[in-house]
Amino acid sequence: MTGTESAALPTFGDALDRRTADVAARCTACGECAAVCPTPAIAGIDAASPGALAAGVLDILKSADGPDASRAWAGQCCGSGHCLTVCPEGIDPRFMLLMARRALERNRDEGQRREAGKAAFKSMSRGVRVLSRMQLPPELLERLSPSSHPGSEEAPDLVFYTGCNLLKTPHIGLLCLDVLDRLGASYAVHGGPSSCCGILQMRPGDVANAGRQAYRTIDRLASTGASEVLSWCPTCQIQIGETALPGYESTRSPAFDMTIYPVYLERRLGELAPLMTRPVRKRVALYELPGSTGVGAAVRALLGAIPGLEVVDLGVQEAGFQITSLATVPAHRRASLARLLRDAREARIDTLAGIFHADHRELVAHEPEWPFEIVNYMELVGESLGITRPDTFKRLKLMRDVDRVVAEAHALIEDHALDLEEVRDVVLQDMLGEQYLPVDPREHEATTGG
Repeated sequence: MTGTESAALPTFGDALDRRTADVAARCTACGECAAVCPTPAIAGIDAASPGALAAGVLDILKSADGPDASRAWAGQCCGSGHCLTVCPEGIDPRFMLLMARRALERNRDEGQRREAGKAAFKSMSRGVRVLSRMQLPPELLERLSPSSHPGSEEAPDLVFYTGCNLLKTPHIGLLCLDVLDRLGASYAVHGGPSSCCGILQMRPGDVANAGRQAYRTIDRLASTGASEVLSWCPTCQIQIGETALPGYESTRSPAFDMTIYPVYLERRLGELAPLMTRPVRKRVALYELPGSTGVGAAVRALLGAIPGLEVVDLGVQEAGFQITSLATVPAHRRASLARLLRDAREARIDTLAGIFHADHRELVAHEPEWPFEIVNYMELVGESLGITRPDTFKRLKLMRDVDRVVAEAHALIEDHALDLEEVRDVVLQDMLGEQYLPVDPREHEATTGG
């Protein structure tokens, strides 16, 4: 049985309430989750007593209030995932902290929460629509659209779920599809703002609209008949896989298994590796964060199968799951990025490879200032297969001037009938203005303290 919220089925909020009550009943406030979490040290939160920190979170779940340290821990959690395997009661502490944030957000006016979610979704939708169309002609952009993979009587093996913001760097999405084609997989494609995971409404506490969006997207993914959904975005993997899907499946038929894309590729490495015949003679380091389980190991395995490529270990960054997840600790984000670039230079690498799309949008702007190229790891996989997709996002962003960007993309702006003033606004805000660490290394010491 499928369907979004109705009188016959519990809502997303109902499902969250049940799971939250279960967490509150099972948690013993032992503090194991707080003890391994990097956020308190990064954010300056008193964690001298991890048990007290966890007990405070339980207070928040039960009464929407608690000690300042516990409120700060819940509010600044960046999803690092160190806690996922340590709870003796089998609780998901990342979900527990999300529910604590939800409880705290209930203290805000409902209308404000709804408007915040609406504004965030509108801004994201505009950025995705404009930036994707500035980079790809209509017929190529269509490959990343559900309409280019019409339904048939036979269900596909897979759904490739782009999420929303991957479409700002569409060459990465096209490479993912190219590799699936080489593996002979049958797949449908879903994604874009119409199939958002609901995170933009969830963050400010608009749970009702977050649930409607998430359940509608799950319905669409399940309607393909595919037994497995490959997510690209780690935020979508967490929001749907950990937050929405358990409640959805508690009152409906199981929908699908959800696997993040590089983990799937590693699973099929025995078939993929014999196709990766072209040497890529580069020393490569990864920008990887710990919060997406199995992803770093999977990407290293994929790169390790490329002839001629050497993977240089810079060490996993200690917090977050992609760069946007560090928004709650902005000073740490800047400092860790500056440290990453210095470490990469000292390691004398040829290439710094990011894993996710948000990381790519930040990192590529730094390329001219450092003695190595910056790419997404899928570009290296593609190179070993003889597949290339031009990184138009990087080329445009490195122009660092809105007039030059608009002039360079004028043909596609006309092909897609984009509004020129809207294009300029999006380039300024969503491309040139989205920069967490200044590109000039001389500013790093003042910005980050070293």
